[in-house]
Amino acid sequence: MNYVSTRGRAPVLPFDEVLLVGLAADGGLYVPETWPRFSPDDIRAMGGLSYASLAARVMAPFVGDCLSAAELAALSEDSYGGFDHEDVAPMRALGADEWLLELFHGPTLAFKDFALQFLGRVFDLVLSRRERRATIVVATSGDTGSAAIEAFRDRSSVDIFVLHPRGRVSEVQRRQMTTVAAPNVHNIAIEGTFDDCQDLLKAMFNDTQFRDRVGLSAVNSINWARIVAQIVYYYWAAAMRGAPDQVVAFAVPSGNFGNVFAGYAAQRTGLGIERLVVGSNSNDILTRFFDSGRMEVRPVSPTISPSMDIQISSNFERLLFELHGRDGARVAADLERFRAEGAFAVPGAALDEARVLFDGQRFDDRETRDTIGAVYQDTGELVDPHTAVGIAAGRRRRCRAGVPMIALATAHPAKFPEAVFEATGVEPALPARLADLFERQERCHVLDRDLAALEALIGEIVAADGDGG
Repeated sequence: MNYVSTRGRAPVLPFDEVLLVGLAADGGLYVPETWPRFSPDDIRAMGGLSYASLAARVMAPFVGDCLSAAELAALSEDSYGGFDHEDVAPMRALGADEWLLELFHGPTLAFKDFALQFLGRVFDLVLSRRERRATIVVATSGDTGSAAIEAFRDRSSVDIFVLHPRGRVSEVQRRQMTTVAAPNVHNIAIEGTFDDCQDLLKAMFNDTQFRDRVGLSAVNSINWARIVAQIVYYYWAAAMRGAPDQVVAFAVPSGNFGNVFAGYAAQRTGLGIERLVVGSNSNDILTRFFDSGRMEVRPVSPTISPSMDIQISSNFERLLFELHGRDGARVAADLERFRAEGAFAVPGAALDEARVLFDGQRFDDRETRDTIGAVYQDTGELVDPHTAVGIAAGRRRRCRAGVPMIALATAHPAKFPEAVFEATGVEPALPARLADLFERQERCHVLDRDLAALEALIGEIVAADGDGG
């Protein structure tokens, strides 16, 4: 299995190289050169497997010869063996043909653990084989940062730097990042938005001299290995509902488009998915695109679902590549226009193709609270604001009768206690292992949106660590 860049001007690479480089040399994102396919019999055979065994089976064609079957199985067992629920990703019924897939039973209580627990381990394996050290930089709107820290903390082959927008993540999210005392973990609060953090990350990758000097790598969802691990839970959920003999639909709260693109990848590889409903908050660039075919940046508005407070959805580039018939030059031209003018449009035929599978729905904070309250009143389940957006989107765009609509529960409600309490009058409790979170000491640098200052700080710390400092 080889991978190509969405902009068409970077080397074709195998899985392990794509893992380490993260972003392609031409600024694009890596995708499979050809999509592997699972037959109906392959999918039928997934029924009854444990989550770890199913994960190894789904990821196998994507890693190719870079990992042996035994290595992949061991990595998968180790990645998911520490989750709090025996099913890893349990599913609960919310109503007739309506289900909730709980993706928050990992160490940091968010769906990002499914990808990053695997990523931390496979990074360690590949780096140790090559006797290399890496500097990982992560931009986060809330959950990716803590999941990445938990995956890479105390690993001798890695320094990890996490950029978050100062004052724009929940207190629980912030403390999960800034209270980790591991010597290789460094948090940086940027005066700006998540999009600013993401821009800084991409600018560092485009600075080839800096990139090479510090051994830069990324584990944001720009890294294809993240998407590979997220494809798994779409197969897991569909298998529980009877795939391949039953088609399903998914409702996915999404800002950066990585989570829902994993659903697209599942569909491309053979899973019977009738619809992917993308739920957005007031920062509704994805909803507006599926409505009009125009991708247009507007100012970011803070909401009670801060992980979706995004106006530049990086992973959308992967879908754009497919909609343009895998023409990297057209993708690059669109994104250059987007950077220069803040907007571009997709032709009608390509938009029609996207709409066959995708739908976008928008919900403001009031509607989100209303959904949290309604779910609690009807089922007794507490859901976080992001999950509520997904549930509301699925309810608004239900498929034909008999097609299960599966909403992804992307975070534990205790990560957003204020919003949940306002909607239900109930304050969700953190798991016992995090009960002292608010008593732990925080460590964090604060920087302006300044690439030179950021690179100087990272370079200084990496040099000190390399010298044994």
